[in-house]
Amino acid sequence: MSKTNAILEQDTFSKADIVYLLQTEGEEKQKLFEKSRDIKAKYVGKKVYYRGLVEFSNICSKNCYYCGIRKANQNTERYNLTDDEILDAVRFSYENRYGSVVLQSGEISTPKFTKRITRLLKKIKELSGGELGVTISLGEQPEEVFREWYENGADRYLLRIEASDRELYHKIHPNDETHDYENRLKSLETLQKVGYQTGTGVMIGLPFQSYENLADDLIFMRDFDIDMVGMGPYIEHEDTPLYEYRDQLMPKEDRFQLTLKMIAILRIIMKDINIAAATALQAIDPIGREKAIKVGANVIMPNVTPGMYRDNYRLYENKPCTDEEAADCTNCLEVRVGLTGDEIAYGEKGDPAHYYNRRARMKADE
Repeated sequence: MSKTNAILEQDTFSKADIVYLLQTEGEEKQKLFEKSRDIKAKYVGKKVYYRGLVEFSNICSKNCYYCGIRKANQNTERYNLTDDEILDAVRFSYENRYGSVVLQSGEISTPKFTKRITRLLKKIKELSGGELGVTISLGEQPEEVFREWYENGADRYLLRIEASDRELYHKIHPNDETHDYENRLKSLETLQKVGYQTGTGVMIGLPFQSYENLADDLIFMRDFDIDMVGMGPYIEHEDTPLYEYRDQLMPKEDRFQLTLKMIAILRIIMKDINIAAATALQAIDPIGREKAIKVGANVIMPNVTPGMYRDNYRLYENKPCTDEEAADCTNCLEVRVGLTGDEIAYGEKGDPAHYYNRRARMKADE
């Protein structure tokens, strides 16, 4: 029996096991993908859930070293959709039977911003008769803000850790109170306590990152009991501090393959969570998201942001589909998902079973 087969037959993986799987190639890598594909079919089914993505503002208070919309980047044209523009995008998602929408922006924490999101959440629930699931990805906030948004209609919250290793985290963020590692962790804990379906994610192929770091990322997600994950390959942006380390990066195709392996291993480790096929995959491979679906991802996020703004929400270079309108994106993805052998779960929120199982465990422990 090969070492890969021996590892895949185990109920749990050690860090060393994960590092080994991350380095598999050829036939051994295909064994990993076959296992993750089987696990996905058994535990979450051959369904793909849509989340209509509204990137409603690229105004951000942070200066993360990897991000193209960081506050200090003077080469980005800032924008902020009106409430009506946001709601039009949400209405498009609802009328096209997306089960959920995602509201995403740069990180802002002000009373005015809080009230605006609360107002939008109420209108989204009213617009859809409470049928649309709502994910928000709006950065770190005080507990009372998380709670206010949850009580007014937000179901899920995505807060990406980007690197679970404290030392690596500080290498890709300024070392100050605004970019505090401990606060990021505390925010994730608070989201779970408030009641959100809680999501996080990491970048794969960062400068200074090792296979051991990536193994720790997967273990972090498992031990944190996370409900949903969005992770993708790191793609450099010329207007960021990390760009100076571009010569140290592994080739983009290697980052892409490593991301597929991360998705596959995570699906095996956390069988009933939601895993998104990140748009960044398509920036490297034209059918990158489809390949992610085939190895374990079960969520895809069609971009429904008005086309005139998409090019300015550029976290990384070569972001795909910035010149399309929402209807173009929807039609394209429908064909693409069909090629994977899965089907789009139109009209379904697609809440992960893991969330309900985790909540039941929490109540049992009280």
